[in-house]
Amino acid sequence: MRQKIIEYIRQYNMIKNGDRVLVALSGGPDSICLLHILNSLKDILNIEIFVAHVNHCLRGDDADEDERYVKEFCEKLQIPCYIKKANINKIAEERKISSEMAGREIRYEFFDEIFKNENLNKIAIAHNANDQAETILMRIMRGTGLEGLIGIKPIRDYKYIRPILCLTRDEIEKYCESNNLNPRIDKTNLENIYSRNKIRLDMIPYIKENFNSDIVSTLNRLASLSAIDQEYIEGVCDEKYERFCKEYRESITIDKGAFKENRAILSRIIRKVYIKLNGNGYNFEMKHIDDIVSLQKGETGKEIHLPNDIICKNIYGEISIYLNNKKNDFKLDEIFISKNQLKTLKNINLLEKIGYDICIDIFPNKSIQFDNNSLIKYFDYDKIKEGITIRAKKDGDKIIPLGMNGSKKIKSIFIDAKIPKEERNKIPLVCFDQEIAWIVGLKVSNLFKVSKKTQDIIKIKFIERKR
Repeated sequence: MRQKIIEYIRQYNMIKNGDRVLVALSGGPDSICLLHILNSLKDILNIEIFVAHVNHCLRGDDADEDERYVKEFCEKLQIPCYIKKANINKIAEERKISSEMAGREIRYEFFDEIFKNENLNKIAIAHNANDQAETILMRIMRGTGLEGLIGIKPIRDYKYIRPILCLTRDEIEKYCESNNLNPRIDKTNLENIYSRNKIRLDMIPYIKENFNSDIVSTLNRLASLSAIDQEYIEGVCDEKYERFCKEYRESITIDKGAFKENRAILSRIIRKVYIKLNGNGYNFEMKHIDDIVSLQKGETGKEIHLPNDIICKNIYGEISIYLNNKKNDFKLDEIFISKNQLKTLKNINLLEKIGYDICIDIFPNKSIQFDNNSLIKYFDYDKIKEGITIRAKKDGDKIIPLGMNGSKKIKSIFIDAKIPKEERNKIPLVCFDQEIAWIVGLKVSNLFKVSKKTQDIIKIKFIERKR
């Protein structure tokens, strides 16, 4: 058993030499088996182990007994143990979610708190092969796609690991029995009143008896094969996302070219956009993807509302998806930097609210290689008389674009570039004195270009902060 776990850990590179690992310990057979095995391997793996237990206050005295058992078990192994008591039903009511979801949120919030405070590397969760099989069956019945068939991943976010996902429940129970661990038994797991319990207690035994006695291994194999295919498709999707999607501060625009891609790729691009904006894909279903595809084929200006207050809008065949919140009403305050300040002020972060830092450098006009970056531009410093103003657009704003003699309205440039309306007030304009020198990320003015006559050059670099 120990060797099987070592090989599984190494197969997925779950644990590195010197890792500090937090084990989520309920006191049941799965988590007790996980902790006991990891503790027996701690010298081989060269790891430190910590334990977290949450008393959900859902099972009265039984829950308190679980807590006592966990404390005593950890004391015997001399492992630091962190306990949290939470009234899950009350929290569920306050957050307007199910008790099951509230319990999960509280557990992971607690794990993350310890993870940060104790400078840990991994959080070990005790899912097993039977949990995997049950999860896949549940998702199949809900109409899952390929991604759902992967089920529970052995490692997630380089942080959450599942070292006993390769063990069946029978193997875990035999391990606990042979090592006299006497884990706690949650009696609610034996009641077939919940969907997962019905699958565990009724469906899987029926399939074993009538169709496939090795159904747990079969479903786990399906998960592994699906993961291989999904990894390849996701790689293609990531490439297409970079090609067709443009991220703004509070929105993402999908180019019309994405809608010519294979539906398998397009669906994943749309889903990826939604998750980036919302933080997760909960409540986002295939019908929403179908709605977005239909929207793209329709008239410009039309919009639809997605779950979690996200809006999707057709802008000349491109799709802008954005958060419907007050941040979209933000308008950049006007900032002035005098010419005297420019030579001494190299780095400023006055634009933190819209996600930029600014770096300014001034140097003589010698042979230099200009950066090919839309957020870095070079101008003739000598043409600045009073200073630089950084502001949002105003009605009637115009610029003389590089290479042109006549002026063009900023509004027209935004329309040509298909910048969503809700993003236009967040795009900084850099003005030298009263003239617009740069629409950041889009156009520079012909009036301030560097020439052979330029003596000093000013380099302005905008650094976009991560969301």
